[in-house]
Amino acid sequence: MIIQLKQNFSQYDASAIENKLALNKFVFLHVDTGKKQYYVCNGKHEIDLRIFGGLKGVDDIFRVTDQYKLVSSQWRIEPTVIDLGDGIKIGKGNLSIMAGPCAIESEDQVEQIVAHLVKNKVHIMRGGVFKPRSSPYSFRGLGLEGLQMFSRVCRNNGIKIITEVMELNQVDDMIDYVDIFQVGARNSQNFNLLDALGGLRKPVLLKRGISGTLEELLQSAEYMYSRGNDQLMLCERGIRSFENTYRNTFDINAIAVLKEKSHLPVIADPSHGVGIRRYVPVIALAASVAGADGLIYEVHPTPELARSDAQQTLNFEESARLIEKLRSFPIAVCN
Repeated sequence: MIIQLKQNFSQYDASAIENKLALNKFVFLHVDTGKKQYYVCNGKHEIDLRIFGGLKGVDDIFRVTDQYKLVSSQWRIEPTVIDLGDGIKIGKGNLSIMAGPCAIESEDQVEQIVAHLVKNKVHIMRGGVFKPRSSPYSFRGLGLEGLQMFSRVCRNNGIKIITEVMELNQVDDMIDYVDIFQVGARNSQNFNLLDALGGLRKPVLLKRGISGTLEELLQSAEYMYSRGNDQLMLCERGIRSFENTYRNTFDINAIAVLKEKSHLPVIADPSHGVGIRRYVPVIALAASVAGADGLIYEVHPTPELARSDAQQTLNFEESARLIEKLRSFPIAVCN
């Protein structure tokens, strides 16, 4: 059950609601998103909601049986839309494109990619400055100085940025330079990090764990929402399976299922989903048909020279063709 409070509720009203919840043996949590306030309640499913509806300070009540209550579609009629400012929105009929390199390598690289994005009317650039790599000898990013440069070039050109945060101690240093925090597959259940991001008022894209279930993904999102951050996106990026012909098994089913189970925008990552450059565009189109609210993929001026994920990165020509197809695809803009 979720109890939505009125804007002008008093502390006396809140105490009366809490006493009634305790009397009916509910475990509850007060959640403040900055726009609205709620009590998220766990307890009896079969209860007459009218015993709470008449309490002063109560605006609305929703019966939610899912364990992940706040991210569940059972109580939200309208899907969540992420507003990045400057007219850039993610969700509800907007097929958003986020493109850029796996890793930020140099200012020249960023400037070339920004020019490509501006030319193709793409408003969000992805790029990692702190890179989780399987090998300790692989390039692990340019760090905070790289992020500052990345942010400066993008903001000078009206481009929003999304980049991965890996540790709690990076959040405060990064917050002024990013528009969307990305939580990678390896940190999908790093609950301390999720708690910290939940305390922010900044959008977060949460990737599905390498072997994570959809239930686990939704519960991870619930961690952040329950701390007050309702600016969340879910990302299907492929899961590890027995198949070794390609990098991961992209779960196209997950997009349709997540769109039904949650009101949060669902973003598809075809680059990591298949891991082979020539298949990325067709997987991107399939994700669009399945109902994805956006795509995040890798592009580089010369993919063969990329210091990370070269094998799954598109060049500018391939990226431009994909963008054109996505925008001419009727299903893609009507999901």
